[in-house]
Amino acid sequence: MANRYQVPRGTQDLIGDQVSLWQQVESIIRETCALYGYSEIRTPIFEYTEVFKTENDSSDMVTKEMYTFEMGDSSFTLRPEGTKGVIRSFVEHKMYGNPGELPKKLFYMGPMFRHERPQKGRYRQFHQFGVEVIGAKSPLLDAEVIALGHDIVRRLGLNNVRILINSLGDEESRTAYRNALREYFRPYLDELCEDCHRRYEMNPLRILDCKVDKDKEIFRNAPSVKDYLNESSREYFEKVLQALDDLGIPYVIDDHLR
Repeated sequence: MANRYQVPRGTQDLIGDQVSLWQQVESIIRETCALYGYSEIRTPIFEYTEVFKTENDSSDMVTKEMYTFEMGDSSFTLRPEGTKGVIRSFVEHKMYGNPGELPKKLFYMGPMFRHERPQKGRYRQFHQFGVEVIGAKSPLLDAEVIALGHDIVRRLGLNNVRILINSLGDEESRTAYRNALREYFRPYLDELCEDCHRRYEMNPLRILDCKVDKDKEIFRNAPSVKDYLNESSREYFEKVLQALDDLGIPYVIDDHLR
């Protein structure tokens, strides 16, 4: 029987000098975000489960890793990521009400929770920082978000860090790519795990994230998203890359990044 008077598996205590280091990192994040005009938002540790779980979401995070509990007639979930809570808050508080205040530039950081196998450097309660730009679409804003992250990394003194970048394009491009993946994987369904059968029906993009079958030859030969970007999506992506070049920010295009 596990010792109930120690931290649960996949969690950790922060004590002594560790706390000071965390405070320094958080201070650098807040200072950098302020320079870029991003305001902090703090959402609840748990939300109604519907905030995170949608009908067409076949990700492992939603189907296997969420900490969900029932209270009365309601289902609640410890937040597994930050974006959906921020979007829920944006809509609930009608932050879109004044067009002159858009885009809304927000950042968050704090504990998140996923019930996955603990590994070195990975925890079931982990801490995440993220930014959201809501109410506008621009390649320059995309480049700005990358530049913000790059500045934080530099201020933290981290070296030998690579920026990997890719694009899934707009909805038309993503639909074309999903259709191509569904067509490609159809003859190989018998070779795929049970989860991938579900992903095939709901969102074949998720098949590429499979941890069971990922080393099989059929995965290495799967269609590449870059071949399914329409003209407007290709132009948009090129403008993001041009902005990064203008800022002197190095990057590597990774066709397998999704």
